[in-house]
Amino acid sequence: MSAASAADTRALFTDGVRAALHTWPVLQIAVDNGFGGVYGQQKADWLVDVVQQYFYDNADLQQDEVEDFLCTLMNQEFDTVVEDGSLPQVCVRLMQMFSHWQQGALQQLSHSINLLTQTARAKVTAPPDSDSDNDEQTQAMECENTSVNTTSHQHRDPPQQDQDGWTLVGKRK
Repeated sequence: MSAASAADTRALFTDGVRAALHTWPVLQIAVDNGFGGVYGQQKADWLVDVVQQYFYDNADLQQDEVEDFLCTLMNQEFDTVVEDGSLPQVCVRLMQMFSHWQQGALQQLSHSINLLTQTARAKVTAPPDSDSDNDEQTQAMECENTSVNTTSHQHRDPPQQDQDGWTLVGKRK
């Protein structure tokens, strides 16, 4: 492999790490909400470089080692503890990409990157008001339920207070 092609393949793996990390909702939320401070986006970019270098520097990484490394970085740099179950998924994805890179399966690596970025674009381009219909229906149902409940309140005895000033609420009839 020539020096130029080695650099190109290394860049491809870096693109894979970038795709895996930048499409990771936990990192997106941390950056978008300023958990990394004013330089959150720069930290996210730095994280790509650090993670890809971690793979190059450590032979035969195990999933728990990658998880611990990412967990520590997220905690230190973004003050974020990952508890949503996505950390193992991201680590497996990174390990698969690195394995493809090591084996020279660059077409598979490129395909994985494309899938990740297309999925991310699909999520971003989804209509933001997709839940508005559900919200309106829920609000309408809540209003209907409220009106039903208000009529049932009319059949209740008026609230009474006990000796300590607490209001006693009776059962519905």
